[in-house]
Amino acid sequence: MSEHQQFLAERDKIDFLIQNGFRIQRVNEHLNGASVDFVHPEEKKTETLLIGTANARKYFSSLLIQQSQS
Repeated sequence: MSEHQQFLAERDKIDFLIQNGFRIQRVNEHLNGASVDFVHPEEKKTETLLIGTANARKYFSSLLIQQSQS
């Protein structure tokens, strides 16, 4: 899979969780990318995504900034 295709897949997973009411709770950066923990505030569900592409890391970072401002 090309890096762009991988980015699109990761972005779609992030968007799906955000659209379903999840919020970014924690980010753990490591050599393989970043593990991003999402939590649903009402249902108390937690999901973790491994984000490997630089563009997807920039994307969730911008969402995290927006989330912290609202």
